Amino acid sequence: MPHERQPIASDRSNTLSASAEDESPKTAAKVLPRPGGAGKRYGLPSALESQWLYSVLVLLFSLGVWQLLATLHLVSPLALPAPQTVLQQLQTLLTSGFAGKSLFEDIWVSALRIASGFAIAVLIGVPIGMLMAWSNPIFQVIDPFLQFIRPVPPLSYIPLLVVWFGIGELPKVILILLGTLPVIIISTISGVRAIPPQRIRVAQSLGATPLQLFRYTILPSALPEIFTGMRVGIGIAWSCLVAAEFIAADVGLGWLVQDAGQELQVGIIFVGIICIGLLGYLMELVIRLIERLVVPWKGH
Repeated sequence: MPHERQPIASDRSNTLSASAEDESPKTAAKVLPRPGGAGKRYGLPSALESQWLYSVLVLLFSLGVWQLLATLHLVSPLALPAPQTVLQQLQTLLTSGFAGKSLFEDIWVSALRIASGFAIAVLIGVPIGMLMAWSNPIFQVIDPFLQFIRPVPPLSYIPLLVVWFGIGELPKVILILLGTLPVIIISTISGVRAIPPQRIRVAQSLGATPLQLFRYTILPSALPEIFTGMRVGIGIAWSCLVAAEFIAADVGLGWLVQDAGQELQVGIIFVGIICIGLLGYLMELVIRLIERLVVPWKGH
């Protein structure tokens, strides 16, 4: 009898092991994520759809409240024109312009000023931030000037820039540069200093040259912080530009708002503000798109 039970036990163990082998691929297939399914795992498409839906609902709700306030005359039309009045002013600006300037010209000039000043700030700020983060002597030399410039409101430079450079394009570009440069530099320094030291040591131990170390390790690791600084800087750039166009300009969205305010054209003021907000949001979306293409691993 004992000799007869051994084959049975052996067969049972073989059966169990065989069934385990048969089930293990199925279990692994259930547990392991499928290739290319990262978006589904993190729920990104559904999250983005929900965000857009909420944004549209908030926008529609705001327009409804605006229309209700205007219809019930709870606010003076001089202070808050109705949405249809703003649309009529927009149509007038698109066809006839304002004070001899078309709306497209105002939009183009303001966007060009922003793009010029912001691009120069990024091209200068990122290398300076890299050098300051990598070299302590360079940091000690530049940091006092950076900390001196950073708390000074950019608008305080406007009278001096007008005296030095007049009311042309150069002072406006310089003002945008002064406003956004500190943010770009500080975000770059933060990004470089946040790199784990062991990551740099591993690259060096593998024989990476200084150029390869910068290109494949330092720059990619610092890019998320750099893009964060760029997103903050684009808002500062618009604030600087609009303020500069208030004082020293004869074309641009800031000039449009200022000149319409002097003539109490509240509808045109609303059109100018909406255009500024939409352009700023569009530039923010462009930066986000570039960030997703260049830094696809951020947030995962």
